[in-house]
Amino acid sequence: MSDEPQVEHHSPAAQAAALADQPVQSSPADIHDPRLRREAQKAAIWIGMALLAAMVVFFAQPLLVIFGGIVFAAMIDGGARLLGRVLPIGRGWRIAIVLIATALFLVWAGYFTGSQIASQAAEMPAIIERQMGRLLGWARSHGFNIDTGDFNGIVQQMATGVGPVTRALGGLIGFFTTMFLIVVLGIYIAVEPRLYERGIAWMLPVEERPFLAETIDRMSFALRRLLAGRLLGMFIEGVATWLALAAYGVPMAALLGLLTGLLAFLPNIGAPISGALMVLVGFSGGTEMGLYCIAVYVVVQVVDSNIIIPMVAKKTVDLAPALVLGAQLIFGVMFGILGLALADPLIALVKILLERRSERNTEAVQGDEALAASASAS
Repeated sequence: MSDEPQVEHHSPAAQAAALADQPVQSSPADIHDPRLRREAQKAAIWIGMALLAAMVVFFAQPLLVIFGGIVFAAMIDGGARLLGRVLPIGRGWRIAIVLIATALFLVWAGYFTGSQIASQAAEMPAIIERQMGRLLGWARSHGFNIDTGDFNGIVQQMATGVGPVTRALGGLIGFFTTMFLIVVLGIYIAVEPRLYERGIAWMLPVEERPFLAETIDRMSFALRRLLAGRLLGMFIEGVATWLALAAYGVPMAALLGLLTGLLAFLPNIGAPISGALMVLVGFSGGTEMGLYCIAVYVVVQVVDSNIIIPMVAKKTVDLAPALVLGAQLIFGVMFGILGLALADPLIALVKILLERRSERNTEAVQGDEALAASASAS
């Protein structure tokens, strides 16, 4: 006989029966205390929320581009709805008309005013530099120790340096790329908005979908009204500034009107910037012209702030100016000009979401009180 040890071969069923006969041993990761298990679940939820917040911060830039596409889609949708009041045609045709009309307007504006505005834009830096030199000279005469030569050197370095030009070119390419993505996303969302709404609702429980639908409707309505007021204000401010400055013979009236209209999209920040440029250019033609530019700026801003915005947007969104300014500062530092432009619509949507949550909680409390009252009466 062989002296080799005998190896027993068991079937899988026999091995399973043998394991079943052994005493059950707990894993080191098992938590038997229900209270401790509940706290561990809460901790896991908070950790998950922290990770989600970190992912949002990490992907903040592409998320902001997507939100920009939603804002552009709201503009297209608002134009299509407005056009639907006079043209009883399909939504797709109305969206096409809005896009074609916008493209034609931009081509027309660039063709008829491009050469004039381009020549004025070439003169603008020299005028600003000259006026800033006068302002620094006045400050030095009143005791402020500011070296005009250092300021001129910084300006010339910024204007002629290879590094700033390269960075500006890269920023310009990135800007146009971002705008292209926003336009494409906006068109896709505007053509079939219900498709994306159904996709978001599909990921939620059935009982949460009516709440989501009502919230999206309110957000869409508020966003359309807010952007309608913004676009109307941009148009009126730009045209009024251009006509008022051109009537007095202020240099670069068309460029100042264009800048005023574009910067009007940034409430609380765009107006002071355009006003400062307007005043600097106005005083280059004398004291009277500078005072006239100040008067034009004040009148245009008073009309926009007290008539246009309250009539169209403020009654719908009703955002506190300090809240909007704070959000613009934060988003401007974090995400640049895109964050600055989208801070106002984003805060408006967050405000509506919080209001909806408050309404839901109020309804739940009122329901509990009604049940308690009926139970006590019975």
